Amino acid sequence: MRRQWIALGALLIIASASACSSNGGDTSSGSDTTTDVTVFAASSLAPAFTQIGVDFEAANPGVHVVFNFASSTDLATQIVSEGTADVFASASGAAMDTVATDPGVSGREIFATNQLVIITPPDNPAGVVSVDSLTAPTVALVVGAEGVPVGDYAREMLGNAGIEHAVMTNVVSNEPDDASVVARIAGGDADAGIVYASDLVAAGTSVSSIEIPRRINVTATYTAAVVAGTTNRELAQAFVAFLNGPGQATLIGYGFGTPPG
Repeated sequence: MRRQWIALGALLIIASASACSSNGGDTSSGSDTTTDVTVFAASSLAPAFTQIGVDFEAANPGVHVVFNFASSTDLATQIVSEGTADVFASASGAAMDTVATDPGVSGREIFATNQLVIITPPDNPAGVVSVDSLTAPTVALVVGAEGVPVGDYAREMLGNAGIEHAVMTNVVSNEPDDASVVARIAGGDADAGIVYASDLVAAGTSVSSIEIPRRINVTATYTAAVVAGTTNRELAQAFVAFLNGPGQATLIGYGFGTPPG
């Protein structure tokens, strides 16, 4: 009898292993499985998108949003070389155009806007009170690097004001993204920086801000699209639609403007 029980146990083990093999090794029930949606997004979107990701998951049980935050330009380069994103959310139209060319995008939508502001340490040691203050030779300025959207927008704004050359001679650091600019100013490493208005929400009291006149300011337009080649097209489309639906309240709460029109 003992030999019969041993033989029966062996058969059950073999049957169980066979069932796992036929299911690709996934032994979890359907309700326990998750589907990842990978979103490459501009670093300035990180605080707002982190909350939007939580909300999207709550509205879509079984979905997990995986974010990759960095400069839009760097993300575009990564998508072209690796093609690992389901959704691309860019602060730069040029970066989105790069991905639209290769590997391609669909459902491209504008979902937010942003404005530039000047930030200083809370005690404002250089006494910066306006854009023109940035031309003073004693002001140490931090901006985004060329090719980084926040840096390109800053240079465009300074060009609009006719003071780009005078101000750029005061730049002591060109940073890879807006979050790095904020960190340098909050840490007291420089007298002023140029970032997005939305950065002020996350920065809190670690920096002070000075508005830039609308006549010279630059509006950053954010677009999102489904990246060609995704295996999660429907969920990717749903995430892009979510940005212009329930996600709008979150974006506004984090300092972004609404889409044009």
